[in-house]
Parts: sequence; structure tokens; C-alpha cells
Amino acid sequence: MNWRRAIARGVSEMHALVRHASTAAPGFRVLMYHAVGSRISEDHLGIYTIAPTLFRAHVAALVAYPGMRLTGLREGLVGEGLRIAITFDDGYKDNLHVAAPLLLDHGIPFTVFISTEFVRNRDANYLSPEEVRELGALPGVTLGAHGATHVPLTQCGDEALRHELVASRGYLEDLLGKPVTVMSYPHGAVNRRVRDAVASSGYTLAACSRFDINAPGRDPLLLCRTDILGIDSVRVFRQKLHGDWDWYRRKNHDPELGISTPKITGMT
Repeated sequence: MNWRRAIARGVSEMHALVRHASTAAPGFRVLMYHAVGSRISEDHLGIYTIAPTLFRAHVAALVAYPGMRLTGLREGLVGEGLRIAITFDDGYKDNLHVAAPLLLDHGIPFTVFISTEFVRNRDANYLSPEEVRELGALPGVTLGAHGATHVPLTQCGDEALRHELVASRGYLEDLLGKPVTVMSYPHGAVNRRVRDAVASSGYTLAACSRFDINAPGRDPLLLCRTDILGIDSVRVFRQKLHGDWDWYRRKNHDPELGISTPKITGMT
């Protein structure tokens, strides 16, 4: 563990010592992971990849967590109490080879959002076209788009924005032989213009990177997520499930309110 990662984990654990709500927050909580064991070159703090042993501990804690329902991304939009869905961004190989076997053993559905140029270029860290098909054929797995080239969509002109949305969706549909109607915003970069372009491109559900739980009536094209990091101990993970870290939403504007784009940070 490098010293920056050690400091980040220490700060996280200090927060964990003092934060604990009396009851779990109800609503639809969407967990956001990235890589499970893979090295991410742009992730200088090492916080967006989680060790497989720690991921297994997270899954065990999730299965044992009381009073909640594990659900698919679309199914969690309705219901009572606490519903939890798992998502992964970018499309790393380990999502298939490490995360999927563990989650499927527990009967846990999950969604992987894929940046398609990584697949086209057969980048060694990301899913190949054959692996995309294999992952998409597994029970309980939903595949969605994450832009064609992983650029912040708010920085795209209208033509480039449409290409990012349409090309990524079309490529995945050609690979999978079925519709792809879900996506997540690369870098969490979304505003009203991008949201409306997503709707007109045929997507019916899209996930942000804004940290929060989703209350009833939340715009399905602007779903908030709970960022799960590789430095999150099981104690921190349980607190994030519980809602003790939802204060973190104050760090970013809510795009549902039609205000400015969230600050772009990390490998979201």
C-alpha cells in the first residue's frame, strides 16, 4: 500500500469511528465498483481497484446485512424498504473472471457498464469481445454502455455526444444480439443536455456517480450511486450500506436539479 493510499484509508477509518445512524436509510441504493484486483494505471491512489479478498468480505457482509433486498438495477426502482443493486464501471476482465463467479454463487444480480473502445482495441485490462458475450450470457447479469471512448460527455459537442451514446450502444447490441438500454456516465459528467441526449438515444436508465441513495420518484436517467472503494474496510462498507456516508452527496451538485455538472474526479 503506497503512502497516499494509506492516508486515504486512515481518513476513511477515522470517519467510520464517528458515523453511525440509528436506522438504515430506506430507498434504492446502487453500489458502484470498478476493478476487482486489476491494476488501473490512471488510479494513482489505488482506490478504484479492490483486492479480491476484500471484495469477498464485502459480499459476505452484504449477504448478511439485515432488512434489505438484493435486486437488479431496473427491478430496484420500485418497492419498499432498502433495495441494493451492484454495478461495475468501465468493463474490466476481472468483472467476469473474479467478481461474477462469487456474485453468481450467492445469486446476486449485477450490472457492468462497458466503454466499448477498450473492447474494440482488445486492451489487455478490459473485456474482449468474446468475454463480453460470455458475461452477457450469464444469469442475472445486465450489460450497459459507458460511452464509446470514456470521455466526459459534458465536454462533447452535439455530434460527438451522439456518437459516444449511439456507437457504444450499437456495438454492444451487435455483440450481444439484444437491446442495450442502460448506461452510466463516464467520470460522472452529466448535465441536463447530456441527460436529454441519453433519453433521445434510446436509453431508459442511466447511473450517475453522485453519492446518495435514490428516493421514490428519482429520475431513472439520473440514478445516484454509492461509491465503494478499494480502501473501504468491512466496517466502512456496512456504514455505506446503512447510509452513514450519504453526507458525501454535498460534495457534488445534483444533476436532477438542472444545475452545474459535478466535478470530474477519479476513474468513474
